Amino acid sequence: MTSSTDINARTDTDTDTGFDAPAPVLSYSPVVLPVPGRPVDLQVRVSAPAAGTDLPVILLSHGHGGSNNLSSLNGYAPLAQLWAAAGFVVIQPTHLSSGTLRRQLAGTAGGPFFIRSRAQDMSHVLDRLDEIDKTVPQLAGRIDHDKIAVAGHSLGGHTAALLLGARSADPETGEEMNLTEPRITAGVLLAAPGRGGDVLNGWMADKVPFLHDTDFSAMTTPALVVVGDQDDSRHFTDVGPDWHADPYRLSPAPKTLLTLFGGEHLLGGISGYDADETTDENPERVAAVARLTSAYLRTRFQPGDPAWQSACEALTTGAGASGRVESK
Repeated sequence: MTSSTDINARTDTDTDTGFDAPAPVLSYSPVVLPVPGRPVDLQVRVSAPAAGTDLPVILLSHGHGGSNNLSSLNGYAPLAQLWAAAGFVVIQPTHLSSGTLRRQLAGTAGGPFFIRSRAQDMSHVLDRLDEIDKTVPQLAGRIDHDKIAVAGHSLGGHTAALLLGARSADPETGEEMNLTEPRITAGVLLAAPGRGGDVLNGWMADKVPFLHDTDFSAMTTPALVVVGDQDDSRHFTDVGPDWHADPYRLSPAPKTLLTLFGGEHLLGGISGYDADETTDENPERVAAVARLTSAYLRTRFQPGDPAWQSACEALTTGAGASGRVESK
């Protein structure tokens, strides 16, 4: 597979982000990382601002879903684009659970969700940041290896939670998995699954045994949990949208909860531009998610930076507020 480089200049008027200035973004894929024992090579997409140094990293874990390319390194362009424009290096792996690999990996041990492998993909990426740095044109020497965040949507939110310290049972052995990645110092969980046990009573409950024993009590790494107040995942639970706030409520401080008004599971369309699977398509909501999450991480990596406070004042106050924020 050949690599491709796309440089797209996006401006505030293009995306309604409210970000301060236009920022050209470079996107390069695939970076191919052979991993011993992995049934296929690990492939990642890297998006970064065309200029700047000491750039923090966001590892972005895709969801599962029924789509093909959206659940791969080719998805989540709205978020990846806006995060890169805000000054982050965004690294997106294609996990083994991707729809693009469904036929190829049918019957492979650990499937179809490959829970342990998904988290391990991120550790492999961090192990080889130097290699990624040298492979991607115009990126060499610009990454800050000490500022690493993980973000994940839906099943990717569960992956992010495991890397931040949450525990879950290994679907293969039943043993508790500890996949905490100490190099990750901040996280963003987007419409992530909540607690297990009796509340998992939907028709999908038996298909996700790894969710039944999820324990957020050891998820000590600081994180922003993002939920939609209309994200009612009845295929998992009858608790309602509040289920997705469990990673905030059941984990220790410091944590922040962002609740988006009118947001459903795709939070306005974060998985792809004009994606048919989006039930609440709203470009302004996507822009708000991008601005608030990037501002949270910027302030987390640079205490005292006013980005988070400014974004909250702009987007979570007044008559046109996009959502509400609470912290502990």
